[in-house]
Amino acid sequence: MTTKEYNEIVDLWADAVFRFIFKQLRHEEDARDVVQNAFEVLWKQHADIKAEKAKSYLFSTAYHNMIDFIRKQKRLDYVEEIDESAKGGTSDYQSDLKEVLDKALDTLPEIQKSVVLLRDYEGYSYEEIGGILELSESQVKVYIFRARQALKKYLVSIHHII
Repeated sequence: MTTKEYNEIVDLWADAVFRFIFKQLRHEEDARDVVQNAFEVLWKQHADIKAEKAKSYLFSTAYHNMIDFIRKQKRLDYVEEIDESAKGGTSDYQSDLKEVLDKALDTLPEIQKSVVLLRDYEGYSYEEIGGILELSESQVKVYIFRARQALKKYLVSIHHII
């Protein structure tokens, strides 16, 4: 891939990669860091990657960087959760639809959350999602089906909305 092709890829896919990562992390600066790292990795490997494969390489790299970030963050959150439970923290349920949907998405395993976001939020095909997440097309379909079933079950339960 040439420098010109790399710049075109940045222009084409930076927003989509950011939206995908931001929707999962819900923290703008963290999402920017993950996306920046993905573009840095793409740049370091640009001589070995064909331009037509750059999109899937970029999304895959961003996805794996995000998973690493989440794993690190979970360790920190666990420590904070222990501290908060010792203080007697309470949870706050709000009926705002976006918050309910975000909470529903948070109940999903990371892989299911990713495939749903890529399919329903970003509009990628099953084949493209498989390329991004390194899954077969049938695995993608199964994960989407299971995720939608879990979301349906979560959302029809009235106590999550009240």
